[in-house]
Amino acid sequence: MYQDANYIDGTTRLYGIVGDPITQVRSPEMVTGEFVSRGINAILLPIHVPVDDFKKVSRNLKKIANLDGLIFTIPFKAEAMRLADRIGPQAEIVGALNVIARRPDGTWAGEIFDGIGCVTALKSEGHSLTGKRVHLIGAGGAGSAIGVAVAHEHPASLTVFDMDPERAAALAARINRVDPAIAVAVGPWIPGSTDFVLNASPVGMLDDARNPLGTDLIPPATVVFDAIVKPEETPLIRAARTCGCQTVPGRLMMRGQIGRIVDFFLEQKR
Repeated sequence: MYQDANYIDGTTRLYGIVGDPITQVRSPEMVTGEFVSRGINAILLPIHVPVDDFKKVSRNLKKIANLDGLIFTIPFKAEAMRLADRIGPQAEIVGALNVIARRPDGTWAGEIFDGIGCVTALKSEGHSLTGKRVHLIGAGGAGSAIGVAVAHEHPASLTVFDMDPERAAALAARINRVDPAIAVAVGPWIPGSTDFVLNASPVGMLDDARNPLGTDLIPPATVVFDAIVKPEETPLIRAARTCGCQTVPGRLMMRGQIGRIVDFFLEQKR
């Protein structure tokens, strides 16, 4: 029997999340749910853009008259910087963004909320980074945002690892500028050397069975966070739970930034 959908019509405002791949994202249901809870007639759609087509497609997406904002996920957060006319303070430090929003004058503002989401997720589970030893895996867009946000929490030390040593060194320099008192280093994880392990790399996403630490033996006192949202129990999270570690999944990071992202989308629209 035919039945009308009652959550979308011709006046619905559109938002999208752009990535390659895209099937792992949880933003469409979470952001749309936030819109609904606020009484806003809007939805967030998943948009799969192959890497080779990103430059052409992203430029044309901005021409859609009823599209008011975009979220960017792997691997587009750094490249998306060129799509914004104005850059927020977090994105300027990080050198990447994960959100752009159309403003009433037709310009586009950009900011990044990944780092805020990570810190919020850790705090929601009762974990403080202040004075702690932290190891961060991944120095791309999400990793850079997380590294900068963690630096603002003033850990005792922060070690960065990335497959690209130059990218890791660049992030280490940004962290040092935020708080020169942090003992910043670049290198692989050493078991027992840190209180927190934070994965901001795509290793372990979807059908990738790899653990970014390269080992399933993790000291049980280590708190383990993984920014990946699908699967929720990544190889890293599964190994950490088996070892008795406290874990924080990527879903909590996404939840920690949803409200901030929707606020940014709706700024100056009221």
